[in-house]
Amino acid sequence: MRKGILTIAAVGLLATGGLTACSDDSGTGSADSKKTPKIGVILPDSKSSPRWETADRRFLEEAFKTAGVKYDIQNAQNDKAAFQTIADQMITGGVTALMIVNLDSGTGKAVLDKAKSQGVATIDYDRLTLGGSAQYYVSFDNETVGKLQGEGLAKCLTDKGAKNPVVAYLNGSPTDNNATLFKAGYDSVLKPKFDAKEYTKGPDDAVPGWDGPTAATIFEQQLTATKGKIDGVLAANDTLGNAAISILKKNKINGKVPVTGQDASVEGLQNILAGDQCMTVYKAVREEAKAAADLAIALAKGEKKETGQTVKDPEGGRDVPSVLLTPKAIYKDNVKDVVADGYVTKEQLCTGTYAKLCGEAGIS
Repeated sequence: MRKGILTIAAVGLLATGGLTACSDDSGTGSADSKKTPKIGVILPDSKSSPRWETADRRFLEEAFKTAGVKYDIQNAQNDKAAFQTIADQMITGGVTALMIVNLDSGTGKAVLDKAKSQGVATIDYDRLTLGGSAQYYVSFDNETVGKLQGEGLAKCLTDKGAKNPVVAYLNGSPTDNNATLFKAGYDSVLKPKFDAKEYTKGPDDAVPGWDGPTAATIFEQQLTATKGKIDGVLAANDTLGNAAISILKKNKINGKVPVTGQDASVEGLQNILAGDQCMTVYKAVREEAKAAADLAIALAKGEKKETGQTVKDPEGGRDVPSVLLTPKAIYKDNVKDVVADGYVTKEQLCTGTYAKLCGEAGIS
């Protein structure tokens, strides 16, 4: 991956059209500029992370409405057949640009290739489709996400005074390229500690479909296999982190074992406030959605924009024009930043027993 940190200013350039725009004369995979722009978006599910419905849908709708373009946002609910059916319906229904979050690269590639053959412009949103044909990829620097998780777990283990801690992994779905990138990021931090015998490598398992109940089952098996000797959990997102926490609670050791996360979900932030989760990674989805919407609208009008970044598709060998945003580590002392950014509201977060914890964390 060729990396470059995209600043807020660069996102602003995308938003205002300040990046170089030009007519697309390729004849394939781009919209006819005479057509009325209509953007189709396929989200992956609503179980792997609440962000897809609570954040991405909301911010994409906001961006499309502000631009005054027609749009159709649907959720495939982790069903590959439904994903392809939705795509077919959108293409037949006249979308001029299609934005997808693939369920796996095989299904994603088939949809992208069909859209291209029908002259529909395409964007990979959040997940890169390996071997695909999307004209743009909009996401976060996902290796940096993983690095923040690894650094976060190390910090929390140090804060706990852990000596030669056993660290277990709950990795994301094996069909999600992002999960591979997250793991590369946290391995870059934790593997040297394993090699130096500072930490002990515990169980290392992927969770199909990022499924919470499956993650709970896997983590319970990990805990049994190590006879309860797990001192830290690198959970790849908040859903997996909460699954681990549920088992730690069952064994009355929650709060004693640091657990990571990602997505800054309400549940994840509440776990941090309660001391059951040590950190999460916040990704400003509003910026991601805005950048993707701006590119989709431009493509729908038959234009291309220069992003100044590319990501290498290791399967297809392409350098895919990309927008990569910068993630942020969230601990108890800066949970308030996520609220201040409008990603979650105080009303959502500070319910019941969490009201007092919010006050202690400076959330007003």
